[in-house]
Amino acid sequence: MKLFDSHCHLDDMAYDKDIDAVIKRAHDAGVVACMIVGTDKESSIKAVALAESINGIYASVGIHPHEAQSCSESILKFLIDLAENPRVCAWGEIGLDFNRMYSPQHDQEKWFIRQLEIAGKCNLPVIFHERDSKGRLLEIVKTHHKNGRKGVVHCFSGDRAELEQYINLGLYIGITGVLTLKKRGADLRKLAPIIPVEQILIETDAPYLTPAPEKNRTRRNEPAFVRPILFKLAEIRKEDPEYLASATWENSCRLFNII
Repeated sequence: MKLFDSHCHLDDMAYDKDIDAVIKRAHDAGVVACMIVGTDKESSIKAVALAESINGIYASVGIHPHEAQSCSESILKFLIDLAENPRVCAWGEIGLDFNRMYSPQHDQEKWFIRQLEIAGKCNLPVIFHERDSKGRLLEIVKTHHKNGRKGVVHCFSGDRAELEQYINLGLYIGITGVLTLKKRGADLRKLAPIIPVEQILIETDAPYLTPAPEKNRTRRNEPAFVRPILFKLAEIRKEDPEYLASATWENSCRLFNII
C-alpha cells in the first residue's frame, strides 16, 4: 500500500528536533509522498528547502488567509520566483477564513483573487482553504478560477450543497482526521460516500487535526497518521483499502502533476 499525504506542514517548528524520525515513521506506515503546504513567505521557503532535501517530499507556496493583512506584491513576486523550483507543485494554501478573522475580509478577498491570477499564470493547481465564508469562496472561485483549472478544497467542512458545487467544478476534496472524530466528524462521515473516487484525497494537515485513536496518545499529528484516515474512509465508503489507497495516490499525482 502506497499513500500520499496531500497536505501537511512539516515546516512547522514542532518537527525541528525529530524530522528524520517523523519521515521514517511515515515510510514505515506506507506514506511515501507528502505535500508540504506553505502559508506565508517563511514557511514557503522552508517547505521548498525540505522538499529539496528529502526524497518524496513536495512543496507549495502561498499566503494563507490568516496572513493576508501582511501580504504585498513584493512578497508575491518572491513566491513567484520560488515557485520556479521544480519541487514546487502547487500554489496555496489560499482562500477565505471568516471564522477567526485574523485578517480583515477585504484583505483576504483581495489577496485571494490576486493569488488565483498568479496560480493561473504559473500553471499551478491551487490548494484552497475555506472556513465559514458562507458561499463567498465559491463565488470567487467560479469567477476567477477558470473551468479546467485544477485545485483541492483542503479539509472540507461544508454542507452537501457546497460539496456538490465543488465536485461539479471538478475540484478535489481533501479528507482529514476530522473524519475519525466521533462528534466533529459526524457530518463529514455522511458526505464522504458521495465524493467521486477520482476526486478524493487524504491528508493530515499535520501537526494539526490528529485523528482518532492517535489523538488519545499524542497531540501532534504527523504524516504516518494519514493511514488510519485512509482506513476509516474506506470503511465509510465500503471500499477496499488497497483500492482506495491506489485511487488517492493517483489522484494526488494527477492534481500535482507528479509523474
